[in-house]
Amino acid sequence: MKVSIVGASGYGGGELLRLLIDHPHVEVHQATSERNAGKPITKVHPNLRKRTSLDFCTIKELERVDLLFVSLPHTQFMQRFNELSGLAEKIVDLS
Repeated sequence: MKVSIVGASGYGGGELLRLLIDHPHVEVHQATSERNAGKPITKVHPNLRKRTSLDFCTIKELERVDLLFVSLPHTQFMQRFNELSGLAEKIVDLS
């Protein structure tokens, strides 16, 4: 299953990355951070060194996936719902 995580630089998004990166049935396709876009995920989450080579991207760079996790601060998902709703059949809002 191909997944992406919106808001992956925060605590919740980082924990989700940690859990999903080694999951045998999941491919973490993209992870967003507006502030850290273009930087390696391991710069923000050093505990993931040697486990991923992904770089953060922006929300505008997201591609369609099977499942989208959203880990944005409270109420921000609803403000971006129209922008994100077409990116996956299923969306899990962790806020």
